[in-house]
Amino acid sequence: MSEDWQEAGRAPWNSSSSSGFVLTSLFNKSPMHLFLFSTVALTYLLAMAGNACLVLLIWADARLHTPMYLLLSQLSFLDIFFTSVTVPKMMVGFLFGWTSISFGGCGAQMFFFMFLGAAECLLLALMAYDRYVAICNPLRYPVLMRRQVCVLMVLASWLGGSLNASIQTSLTLRFPYCGSRKIAHFFCEVPSLLLLACADTEAYKQVLFVTGVVVLLVPITFITASYGLILAAVLRMRSVDGRRKALATCSSHLTVVNLFYGPLVYTYMLPARYHSPGKDDAVSVFYTVLTPMLNPVIYSLRNREVTGAVRKALGKGGPSPKA
Repeated sequence: MSEDWQEAGRAPWNSSSSSGFVLTSLFNKSPMHLFLFSTVALTYLLAMAGNACLVLLIWADARLHTPMYLLLSQLSFLDIFFTSVTVPKMMVGFLFGWTSISFGGCGAQMFFFMFLGAAECLLLALMAYDRYVAICNPLRYPVLMRRQVCVLMVLASWLGGSLNASIQTSLTLRFPYCGSRKIAHFFCEVPSLLLLACADTEAYKQVLFVTGVVVLLVPITFITASYGLILAAVLRMRSVDGRRKALATCSSHLTVVNLFYGPLVYTYMLPARYHSPGKDDAVSVFYTVLTPMLNPVIYSLRNREVTGAVRKALGKGGPSPKA
């Protein structure tokens, strides 16, 4: 039993309670915060539009019906829902003061956040394998990355994400909660919710750490190994143009990996002494809003096939050059 509960003198409560949690608003009504809110809202809208356009573009252009773009369309699809799990609720809370969230609503938000986040982690690792096969085994690429394999890769990322979310959500919601119902965060995230539990959560925090190792460090290790092999293959290339094309193909994916994994490692792998509500909010905004907005931009600017498909869609015609 936690000291906070003893001091509060309140009985524990859970899903049987008529009350839920109260989320902390990111912004107040000051001019600076109004500007920051407008920036976040605009970034969210750009993320939704950019990823939706990329999905439609890949679906509509037959030249983009390849394994790499199938996986990229799935990444954009995940980003659309990943950013929508938290940002609309945050915006409504700021505009109308609706910061409360039911126990079930908090559980649903937590589940979908972890489900989509873990699925994206796994998908980014599988995209690194796609780049490895394309550069290191180009002659076998049509066989190793045939459509059935791509579908299985996508399904594996979704199943892995749902398994991770199911375990963590069920375990987190089993704790009794008491005292303050105010979550020191703008959405229901496991570390912030555990601070309100009136039970010993140390064992579960160890489970959470192990899960973080599996969901984050294992894919990071896989990505690092894939790009180590890619780098070795690129250095053996005699053609300067071949090296340039290979590095350009991988640079977009590596940029997205760093933008997405970096904040997640901070949130789920670093000890509590490195965390504070202000830092956690800023980091969460980065990977829930900014990264999904940047992903389609990064892939579009560095990819000739995508820019060619955009020109075609805009009616400028002309064959798209090969990447």
